Formats: sequence, structure tokens, C-alpha cells
Amino acid sequence: MNGNLACDYSFVVPAFNEESHIELTLDALEKCLVEEKRYRGEIVVVDNNSDDRTAEIAKARGARVVFEPHNQISKARNRGATESIGKYLFFVDADTTVPTELFLKALNQMKKGVCGGGGSVLSFDKQNGVWFWSRFVPSFWNGISRFLRLAAGSFLFCRRDFFLECGGFSEKVYAGEEIFFSRKLKKLCKKKSKKFVILKNNPVITSSRKLNWFSNWQLLVSMLVVLCVPFAIRSRRLCSFWYRRPNEENQ
Repeated sequence: MNGNLACDYSFVVPAFNEESHIELTLDALEKCLVEEKRYRGEIVVVDNNSDDRTAEIAKARGARVVFEPHNQISKARNRGATESIGKYLFFVDADTTVPTELFLKALNQMKKGVCGGGGSVLSFDKQNGVWFWSRFVPSFWNGISRFLRLAAGSFLFCRRDFFLECGGFSEKVYAGEEIFFSRKLKKLCKKKSKKFVILKNNPVITSSRKLNWFSNWQLLVSMLVVLCVPFAIRSRRLCSFWYRRPNEENQ
């Protein structure tokens, strides 16, 4: 843990070429900081080797920016956790808006000792694309998330000591690291007699931009590769769906 004086909580935002979305994310997190007057928090943005204005924008907004040269989401999350100083960690994707009410509930449950970590259901910011991708897929995921208690990477929270005991996010994979981490965290929470919760009210709002970037065929192939060829998540090339940033006007 960096620094001599810890704060109550840290938002860790991994960001790779997110200049078009990160300000909305920071707007919501700054509102959380303002609304939670009892405890002290911070925002740590992990510049994951961006070549756009992501780091510049984050610094201008007052976030603490750290650099992770290896372009891998799990490494970025772990670097942010290492550099942060909060007792409670909130991992937020750089294209995701966190409602203040959701943050307050998650923090309060950890503060009261009710839970050791968890996540939230989600919804898309826009209903782009066909019904299957824009409506069915997120609804299906929310059902799986609540039934199996698996947190989406867009919003995942936990106690720092639990994060360290779990060993952080697996750096052997380039996608799905939040699933592996959720499973480890659930087991630890059970061992410590704490809950692992998926909060269903006030869903996080995450970007549906990939529905614009990729065709229905590309989306389907990307999903099938991960589902049918499990070792694919160990290859950045085979997980390019999660790392590509097409230059689109409606990005």
C-alpha cells in the first residue's frame, strides 16, 4: 500500500484510450466523493499505456494517475490497487457511470461488516444494435450474476485485506479476470462469515459502444471463442475484442 496515511476507500479506474468516456465516469465518482461526507476517498486512474488524452484529462480533473505499461486489464486493476491507499476498493471501468446510491450502499455494507465484497447489476447507456445484444444479453448476464453471485468488471468492490488475501486479479488471462476473482472472493467471504453481494437496485450504467464498433457477426464470434475455447483468454490476440479501439465517429 502506497503512502503513510490510508483513506477510507479508493476508486480504481483502469483506462486504455478512454478520452471520449472517462469524464462521464469521473463526474459520477466525484459526485460520490462529495455525497459521502463521513469518510475520505480518492480516485486512482490507471493509464494502461494509452496514446490519447486519457491521462491528461484525468490529471486535469484531480484524479491521481498511475501508469501501467503492459496493456492488460488485470495488470491495470492490480497496479491501481497497489498504488491506492483506501481500506475499501471499488474497481470501476472507465466507460461506466456509478450511481451515488449504489456506491453508498456498497460502502456502508462493508463498513458495517455485513459483506466483504460484491458487485452490481448493469444496464447499457444506449439501446444500440439489435434486441439480442442490447437487451437480452445484459438481462441474461444480470440473471447469471445474481444467481451465481459473480461481479461484472464494470463495478466490483471489496475490502483491501480480502483483495490481498485473494491475490488480486489473475494476470494469466486477458479477459474474464473478474469472474476468477469473484469466485476466490466468494470463497473467502464464506470462510470469514461475510456476505458476497450483487446489488440489484441502482444498476451501473456502462457503455454500449461495442455494439456500434463491431458487427453482429464479430460480436458472436468473439463470444463463441471465449466460451468454446477456454484457453483463448490467455492470449491477448484472441481477446482483441476487449482491447481494440476502432476510430469511429460515434465512439
